[in-house]
Amino acid sequence: MASSGPLPIAILGAGPVGLEAALAAADHGWPFVLYEAGDAVATSVRDWGHVRLFSPWPLDVSERMRAHLAAAGHAVPDDDACPTGRELYDKILEPLSRLPSIAPHLRLGTRVLGIGRKGLVKNQEIGTLERGSRPFILLLGDDEGREWTEMASAVLDCTGSYEFPNSLGDGGIPAPGEGALGDEIVRRIPDFEAEKDLWADRSILLVGAGHSAQTAACALSRLARERPATKVYWILRRDQPSFSAIDDDPLPERSKLITAALAVACGEARGFEARYGSTVDALERDGDRIRVQLRGESGETEILRVDRILSLTGAVGDHKLYRQLQVHECYATSGPMKLAAALLGEDSSDCLAQTSHGPDTLRNPEPDFYILGSKSYGRNTTFLLRVGWQQVEEVMALLSA
Repeated sequence: MASSGPLPIAILGAGPVGLEAALAAADHGWPFVLYEAGDAVATSVRDWGHVRLFSPWPLDVSERMRAHLAAAGHAVPDDDACPTGRELYDKILEPLSRLPSIAPHLRLGTRVLGIGRKGLVKNQEIGTLERGSRPFILLLGDDEGREWTEMASAVLDCTGSYEFPNSLGDGGIPAPGEGALGDEIVRRIPDFEAEKDLWADRSILLVGAGHSAQTAACALSRLARERPATKVYWILRRDQPSFSAIDDDPLPERSKLITAALAVACGEARGFEARYGSTVDALERDGDRIRVQLRGESGETEILRVDRILSLTGAVGDHKLYRQLQVHECYATSGPMKLAAALLGEDSSDCLAQTSHGPDTLRNPEPDFYILGSKSYGRNTTFLLRVGWQQVEEVMALLSA
């Protein structure tokens, strides 16, 4: 096993799957370093900490996490309540980061900027044993602009799928003028209660149809009832959104959200206007407002002027990290090819039906480099945390071989 030498395993991202991988490495007695770009673990989870998960506690905490926390005398919830992201962080993820098995190996405020093989570039030593004998070299950086390199025997990329939000424009590319607006476009689920003064009594363009957009729409509908001057234009690319409703959904919170969001989209919420089958055609600053041109499926255009834009059109992970590694990506989902093919061949789209597809689907042409967690699913949205736990177990077995 490559990790039996003096070099550590590099685990990128201290979210739920990264922390699980760190615990597993500790259980095996292997050296590892857990890199996290944020100032605390689980940066993405903390960002949507006000949002409630669909899954109850038993699905959100691995058996390994429970065992380690219990051994440290830390109580772990086990009821059927669905925690918020903040509750998951406070009760599970932050306490894990303080365990002696993790804390000395955790590098906060350290972003991984690139990964390569020492002395090799992407097209060298294709399929040879020589490539696997070379250590990985990681380019690292911090918030003060310092950069340096470190070596690793294996790399587990657990950085998640929140790094690069999708653009607003037709075909997934930026709409004309989108880039010029920069940070004025919000691309995360706001905490509308805490940020009420930023959203209430404004005209808002909401773009997206997934669970994040549904969550925002429901929250904005409550805000509009309280502050009637609030106006929301909800842009939906499909004529008849179903929001992927599942008959007899085993996750009641998900079913509740979809039902409420459909009511909002169908005109039952005060202050909302849905635009079905529309895309954002262009954006332009217009005084203290934003001029938005919409285009319908038949080519007709409409001009709206809004105060704020909330773009919740999904996101993808940072695939540039490993551009110098031999990673076989799916042409449709950007996930690792073997896993993507297995996922695309499935009949069910319900995340609760998901299980790991076995260790071979996690292998890349690059020896000892693995993409785990939601990032391994690429643009497939059915990832479940328990699949991440299974992936970690399978990769540990591969590294032990």
